[in-house]
Amino acid sequence: MTDRLDRDWIVDTPDAHVLLSSDGTVLGWEGAAQQLFGYTAEEALGTKYAELVAPPDRQGELERFLSDTRERGQAGLETLRRRKDGNLIFVVLSGRRIDGGDRIVLSEKDVTELKVRRDGRALEQRFGEFLESTPDGLVISNSTGHVLVANSQAERLFGYGPGELRARLVDDLLPERFRRSHLGHRNRYFEQPRTRAMGNGLELYGLRKDGTEFPVEISLSPLRSEDSVVVISAIRDVSERRNFEQALQGKNLELENANRAKDRFLASMSHELRTPLNAVIGFTGTLLMKLPGDINDEQTHQLQLIRSSARHLLALINDLLNLAKIEAGKMDLQHEVVDCSALVDEVAATLRPQAVTKGLSFELALPPEPETFVTDRRALSQILINLMNNAIKFTERGYVRVGLSVEDFGGQRRLSVVVEDSGPGIRQDELATLFEPFVQGQASRNKGGEGTGLGLHLSRKLAAMLDGTLTCTSEPGVGSSFTLVLPEM
Repeated sequence: MTDRLDRDWIVDTPDAHVLLSSDGTVLGWEGAAQQLFGYTAEEALGTKYAELVAPPDRQGELERFLSDTRERGQAGLETLRRRKDGNLIFVVLSGRRIDGGDRIVLSEKDVTELKVRRDGRALEQRFGEFLESTPDGLVISNSTGHVLVANSQAERLFGYGPGELRARLVDDLLPERFRRSHLGHRNRYFEQPRTRAMGNGLELYGLRKDGTEFPVEISLSPLRSEDSVVVISAIRDVSERRNFEQALQGKNLELENANRAKDRFLASMSHELRTPLNAVIGFTGTLLMKLPGDINDEQTHQLQLIRSSARHLLALINDLLNLAKIEAGKMDLQHEVVDCSALVDEVAATLRPQAVTKGLSFELALPPEPETFVTDRRALSQILINLMNNAIKFTERGYVRVGLSVEDFGGQRRLSVVVEDSGPGIRQDELATLFEPFVQGQASRNKGGEGTGLGLHLSRKLAAMLDGTLTCTSEPGVGSSFTLVLPEM
């Protein structure tokens, strides 16, 4: 502490008084200095004054002020100071050189409230009409965190009367838990002011005068005045939208859980669903073979209908179960070397009798040598069966052609299978939904709804599991072409 003689530099005013050495070190800390800045004399003495209370962007200004004071003997300035708690205040600073040397006495007076009200009146005169013309609540605040101007929408939003928000701290509009972090955010923002758009993913809340909280979205826009930067905050109450989003998320979660339960149920019911139908088909076949005894023509016809319907139902169940396994993530892929030429030939052999019965030309274009490829045999087989079966089913005359090739693309082998037919073709408006579940094209409807509407959807799902694609091109009255392309696993 300074002795009695050294205290002669203190002026008899209620302002804060600081004595600095030639290098800016604090030698005296008197008057209202502790109350103004929050530092005790023990904390301040011996420290660099600029580092203690000057914001980073004002330290150059302070150095020039001290230099002017030394040269001229005295100087004055209105500037910003940083308190120990991090808050900024506006002060009127006066300095004078003493003892004919380099020591300087600073007197500082807090003028934050005066400046806030003065700047607020100026902004209101300049932007008043604009502030009231916007639908959002607008609050203009300065670097000390004080509200300079607020429009009537902001006053209603936070539950304050006309003019009540002016000169209040912005922190009063925030829940207590956000205030400490907001101080740091505010100081950093004014060091590098920039526009921040509304709805940038931050979860923010406002605090009304009555203590209730509400979710908000806030956009920030810096506005430069003659001597400082202020920020315009546009504030929007999003309570209704947030409630709607939460309700929607709850419903989506319910639907997701229900869908997962359905997938788990179907995936676990494979044996229970297939076994009875296989029994029906098996015993119907036994009766049609007349092993238990003779049956008449009408009984034969009825048994054939039963077997046909049972097979159709089994195909639907198989497709549903396979799809459910994919959706539930229970279909595991097996990487194995597959003779693709032999697989296409094998599938074609099982379906050729249907083509022959309809008088169709069933043509295979396979490589001359066996073509092996690493993929999942079961998934590839299912896709081939669906594509070839559809081509035969919906083609009444002409041909069905199946082409197979394996080529190298940038060091990766790719399998390509093309299934073409001379069927009725598919209209352009139907192609967009062709691979959706339970969608049947015009050709299927013309045949009385034959098919499950799942085959193509399941095939594309399987192709995606194999990291491949399944596409279709078609022309009504000419035919269709389905192309499967798979990378080697």
